[in-house]
Amino acid sequence: MREVFRSGRSGTRLLMDLVLWILAVILVVAGILALFRRQILWGVVLIIVGLLVGPGGVSIFT
Repeated sequence: MREVFRSGRSGTRLLMDLVLWILAVILVVAGILALFRRQILWGVVLIIVGLLVGPGGVSIFT
């Protein structure tokens, strides 16, 4: 089972990427929901922070 998760990176790095990805998704979804509630500024801020935090984006943690 461990062979499935093996890549060139350590397990800690993979776990951190997963946590950052989940956090980014939560922030972006919360931003979209805020936009639907007409909280434009708060929604835009949450979406931008979600894009910055995500491991696929410009992560501020790496």
